[in-house]
Amino acid sequence: MRLTRFTDLALRVLMRLAVEDTELPTTREVAATMEVPYTHTAKVVARLQHLGLVEARRGRGGGLALTAAGRAARVGALVRELEGAGDVVDCDGATPCPLRGACVLRGALRRAQEAFFAALDPLTVNELVAAPTGPLLLGISGGSAGRAESPGFQGRMAD
Repeated sequence: MRLTRFTDLALRVLMRLAVEDTELPTTREVAATMEVPYTHTAKVVARLQHLGLVEARRGRGGGLALTAAGRAARVGALVRELEGAGDVVDCDGATPCPLRGACVLRGALRRAQEAFFAALDPLTVNELVAAPTGPLLLGISGGSAGRAESPGFQGRMAD
């Protein structure tokens, strides 16, 4: 299984916000510390806000904050929501597979996909940032405990 870039970034945004203890970072600051385009981050933040996981405050003293629902969100449920209900393979695409009516593989892949999501179900966003991850994330994200040496994420979202 492979997550889309959107889901990957959404999880990293949630983790970044989960470790922030004093200051509310802006979308632009989160994008910069994770070294991803602002436009991608803004789309992710808008979706997380729509899901009630992130609160965006405008004006002086504003920024992004993780909601209580965001902290308690189950990672499996979140990934299901962000990835959508699509199949691993597109048997009914522009050129439908001639085996689709009697194929065993499609069902096996659907069960494997659900097992993937189920493996993430026990984890909450808060648990993702428990030690040792949280302190490390603070140091690299420029959180209040590590603002001076903030090199940012060296992740896969370097578009």
